[in-house]
Amino acid sequence: MKSALICGSYAYDNIMVFHDRFKNHILPDKVHMLNVSFLVPDMRREFGGCAGNIAYNLKLLGGNPWPMATVGTDFAPYADWMTACHIDDRYVKTVKGAFTAQAFITTDLDDNQITAFHPGAMGMSHENEVPRDVKVDIGIVSPDGRDGMIQHAEQFAEASIPFIFDPGQGMPMFDGDDLLRFIDRASWVTVNDYEAELLQKKTGKSPHEIAEHVEALIITLGSKGSHIYVKDKRFDIPTAKPKALADPTGCGDAFRAGLIHGILSGMDWETTGRVASLMGAIKIEQHGTQNHRFTMGQFKERFHENFGYHL
Repeated sequence: MKSALICGSYAYDNIMVFHDRFKNHILPDKVHMLNVSFLVPDMRREFGGCAGNIAYNLKLLGGNPWPMATVGTDFAPYADWMTACHIDDRYVKTVKGAFTAQAFITTDLDDNQITAFHPGAMGMSHENEVPRDVKVDIGIVSPDGRDGMIQHAEQFAEASIPFIFDPGQGMPMFDGDDLLRFIDRASWVTVNDYEAELLQKKTGKSPHEIAEHVEALIITLGSKGSHIYVKDKRFDIPTAKPKALADPTGCGDAFRAGLIHGILSGMDWETTGRVASLMGAIKIEQHGTQNHRFTMGQFKERFHENFGYHL
């Protein structure tokens, strides 16, 4: 079975609900001396992080993901979850004296959010190296510690392993020259529409120009589908229809797992894009990033229902 080395983060997402509105407690003329406390009777902890999410989704598709990440000494519950999902943890490294990356998200009744993010062990991602002693068929560099993202891209290139560059929320850490070096080393680049604008602004290159340097540039457009740019054309990929709109968090990671599956399976770009689109639709139907389930039979049936042909 072909393997995918997934470089990125593991994180706990701590999600809390404030049964009121922030605006009733944050006074505009007092923001210079802010001291507020919110009672949050509802809280849940979800398993997250880009490497964890992508690996989870790729496993659902029958893939062989090898997540590579640095985690803290509090990782045991997540490690148990990985084991239950039959996800290989050989390249997950525990950093002593550190916490696993964590997001603390408080949402009010108007769906406003206040988020604090602690990177923890993620900042030591450069301590992991792309392995040379096993065959890796494809890699992905997803949001992680800055030094780790740079080094892992270089290591993939040196080992002649094709990889996807997925800067995501890590985009602000890099200037135009950094991003051009990633693009020159990568085989594929994937971003959302907002990140695509930042990428163009920082590099000075249009999507078609970026596509000249890689096999494909994939830009997701939320409910409008996605565009896949190759050297001589653009494929417009439609969305799959979700059965519910519960939580968009993690949809991008599910989409990227679909891309990896399509590439490893030798699918054309129109089919690969549709597989990725359906993955995003299935994820949005559930709260949390790793709570959705399906069999491949169910997936193929939904694919046919949405796109009119069989995988």
